[in-house]
Amino acid sequence: MKLSTELKAFLGRIGYTFKRPELLHRAVTHSSMSSPTRDDNQRMEFLGDRVLGLVMAEAMFTADEGATEGQMAPRFNALVRKEACADVAREFDLGAVLKLGRSEMLSGGRRKEALLADAMEAIIAAVYLDGGFEKARALVVRLWGKRITEVDTDARDAKTALQEWAQARKFAPPSYIETARSGPDHAPLFTIEARLQNGEAETASANSKRQAEQAAAKLLLARLES
Repeated sequence: MKLSTELKAFLGRIGYTFKRPELLHRAVTHSSMSSPTRDDNQRMEFLGDRVLGLVMAEAMFTADEGATEGQMAPRFNALVRKEACADVAREFDLGAVLKLGRSEMLSGGRRKEALLADAMEAIIAAVYLDGGFEKARALVVRLWGKRITEVDTDARDAKTALQEWAQARKFAPPSYIETARSGPDHAPLFTIEARLQNGEAETASANSKRQAEQAAAKLLLARLES
């Protein structure tokens, strides 16, 4: 199976050559392009998520021999969550080579966080199936780069941390309210307010609701803990 010029350029960016290029084709095929003769990347995303998890768990275990489970867990979560996978995908322009259906393309699918994150995990699975675990581990370490060593000591998910703060004070869980939306359908900008039972609130904007919620929660938590 031949690779397009775009896919060859992508492989140059990530530093890997496939022995079985059909695995790469499958990894970049979204479900909106699947057919009886063309598999999509959903099953590979499932596998890649587990491979990524093992690589990062090993990295956390060996990077800091004095770290407790409670210290390693939030760092691990920060490195494997969808936001991190999507960030890596954007850095290597994975969106440019995705095979999408027309409706997904028109709605800005090449920039969607969840879609990019799933495709990044599918790429990891494709390398694992093509070259084995050592090749997949080398790829993840190379693509994640300094993120692995520079992840914050307190890398808790901001929404989880804010909820824990509220629960400790017997407050209801924080609420997240979309206060504005602007921009075209293919590149929307969401503004979200994170609000606590006591009236404390912060607002943030991002290109996805999840990112905006996380940003608002982080701002509010920072102010509460300052």
